[in-house]
Amino acid sequence: MFRQEVGVASFIPSCSYLFQHEKRNMSRYNIYTLLDWVYGGVDPKFEGNGGPECAAFLAPQQRIRESVVIILLSLLEIVAALKKIDLSRELRVVGKEGVRAKEDSLGKNLLLVALCMTFGVEVGFKFATKTVIYLLNPCHVVTMLQIFLLACPPCKTAMIVFRLQVHMLNGAFLALMFPVVNTRLLPFEKEVYYIQHSMLYLVPLYLFRKGGVYKPEPLGDMWWALLSTGILFFYHFTFLQCLGLLTEVNLNNMLCPAVSDPFYGPWYRVWATGHQTLLTLIHGKLLTLLSQHSSSAFRCMLDTLRLRSKKVD
Repeated sequence: MFRQEVGVASFIPSCSYLFQHEKRNMSRYNIYTLLDWVYGGVDPKFEGNGGPECAAFLAPQQRIRESVVIILLSLLEIVAALKKIDLSRELRVVGKEGVRAKEDSLGKNLLLVALCMTFGVEVGFKFATKTVIYLLNPCHVVTMLQIFLLACPPCKTAMIVFRLQVHMLNGAFLALMFPVVNTRLLPFEKEVYYIQHSMLYLVPLYLFRKGGVYKPEPLGDMWWALLSTGILFFYHFTFLQCLGLLTEVNLNNMLCPAVSDPFYGPWYRVWATGHQTLLTLIHGKLLTLLSQHSSSAFRCMLDTLRLRSKKVD
């Protein structure tokens, strides 16, 4: 009799069924599943949310004419501002106060943690409701820029990003004045909306106090505000509008007006171009002026407290 040779591998049970199950699971993560996560939860039944009626709110000829004119104007604003801004001179001015920007690292880290937690909850809501595409709206983009500013050490890039985002907070102002929360149905989803947009003001006000690369341009210098305006309009009328038309999602009201828009009508984008240009140019300067007065008042209060403590001693 011949003894049949048996290998060690013959005692190991076949695991092919595990790989078949994994293959079936992997087949679920295709392009259609990803697109469902991105905008599958956008319900066109909510007014101003999206859908075919929202995408057809404006006539194609009017949409094209408006887009061409506003894109050209935004490019002119960007080019004109870049010609007038002297980065080397700006860096020399802020470089003298660069040491102050390294202070208060504890407060900066705490603010970074709070902003990351708030934005993380908002991202979780977007995944839970399958509306991840809304993270491309300007307020969420500015939130990501502020996270970068709090995590990045003071440098040339930080100065550029800081000055640009100061003049991009008009969206946060409008979101707080005219909130669109009719689609926020999950618990605490509305509360996170207000917390996030309020924190968009808290970060620049804190960084203003640190100085250095976070020092704003002079009040009479409008070129940074003009640059931010051009970038915002170019981002809206190219990327957001094209993506909105492809998905029929009303990204930052590029397809149809919001339910709370006071200029509701076929010319709402023309009105928005005018009042948002003025708001962008003025809002950042008012925020800078407010930070200067608040910082001086804070210093006066500290000096008063110190004098009182000395008298007590």
